[in-house]
Amino acid sequence: MNHFDNQFLTYAVALHDWINQPGYVTLFLLSFLASTLLPIGSEWLLILMLTKGYPSGATVVTATAGNSLGAFTTYLVGIYGGRWLIERVMRVSPEQQERAHEYYRRYGAVSLFFSWLPLVGDPLCLVGGMMRINFWLFTMLVVSGKLVRYVVTAWLTLRAMG
Repeated sequence: MNHFDNQFLTYAVALHDWINQPGYVTLFLLSFLASTLLPIGSEWLLILMLTKGYPSGATVVTATAGNSLGAFTTYLVGIYGGRWLIERVMRVSPEQQERAHEYYRRYGAVSLFFSWLPLVGDPLCLVGGMMRINFWLFTMLVVSGKLVRYVVTAWLTLRAMG
């Protein structure tokens, strides 16, 4: 148990140092992970970096790129493993799946613009892949939605800073 405690503390300190020294690589990776099916957010790091004086343009572009690549990953999971993931891992019933498909048919691919929303954004990308939405349409909608979200977050942060 002592070995586990030391190993855990080593990783905890390393993670603390990594987060305490934010940079573009950290922002990119966190933004990427936040746009997969993992329940984490990246806006807090963007805000932290802006308050520490990082240039807003580079920070917004980095976060948007990472978040978009995470969405592309989720899209590919939808294409190649979505059915298995939904039926075997998440255990979504056929009735729930049909409701989700109906929602997607009703609102269409345009709903992908809202892939930045918490809770529903990542599943939208997954279903987009499962329904084989045109990749270029997917890219245009997802990247523009994520870019707008980060631009607004940066603008509000810089405005609040004065």
